[in-house]
Amino acid sequence: MFQHLREDMRTVFDRDPAARTYFEILTTYPGVHALIFHRIAHGLWHFGAKWPARWLAHLARWLTGIEIHPAAQIGRRFFIDHGMGVVVGETAIIGDDCTLYHGVTLGGTSWQKGKRHPTLGDGVVVGAGAKVLGPIEIGDHARIGSNAVVVKPVPPSSTVVGVPGRLVGEQEKEAQHREAMANRMGFDAYGATREAPDPVAHAVNCMLDHIHIMEARMKMMCEVMRENGLEIKGNDIPELPACEIVSTAEGLKKIGE
Repeated sequence: MFQHLREDMRTVFDRDPAARTYFEILTTYPGVHALIFHRIAHGLWHFGAKWPARWLAHLARWLTGIEIHPAAQIGRRFFIDHGMGVVVGETAIIGDDCTLYHGVTLGGTSWQKGKRHPTLGDGVVVGAGAKVLGPIEIGDHARIGSNAVVVKPVPPSSTVVGVPGRLVGEQEKEAQHREAMANRMGFDAYGATREAPDPVAHAVNCMLDHIHIMEARMKMMCEVMRENGLEIKGNDIPELPACEIVSTAEGLKKIGE
């Protein structure tokens, strides 16, 4: 118990530059307090003293603002930064060297008994306000962005952002096909969206996505028709003419004029 406590306090020094002394950590860090309560409650739970374990977890929630079910399995060198509003469900499993920030929920999506909460691998970091829901696995050293909502498994060493959570690599691939479509049409839909959201640019991006999907479906339909011996009459669909690429802001200005 005391060995785990020393290790937990050293972990705070490693991950929080504001930490100054062991006494300060032991007396003022709610994440450390919640972890101490949980280790005791977890032992009581497996000893069969389930009501005392739940009562101790409830007391820890009242004192720290962090709710950890006594049955949750937590590895070594676990760190909860700030901590207020953190919820860890009954069947959640957290590996070694994981970090959670305030407002994180490791929750379930079903009322059925059994495994219904996430499993976090080693070295996972979950940003403030993120929700990881369901019996999914988050791979080792994955990163969950702030306020993301994750309901699907996450591969190791990857980053997930957004609502619903999406892999950053998939977003880059999506951006590439949008940009290619925009270049063909002579319009740069990213002129105002890389740094700040713009509702009109977002609408254009949605149209580009729609055109991309329609083109793919049309191409597939034509291929199937040719394979079945059906002749497609008429001219081929002409390529979009190359024209000057303008930014979203410039395009809106011209429309306004």
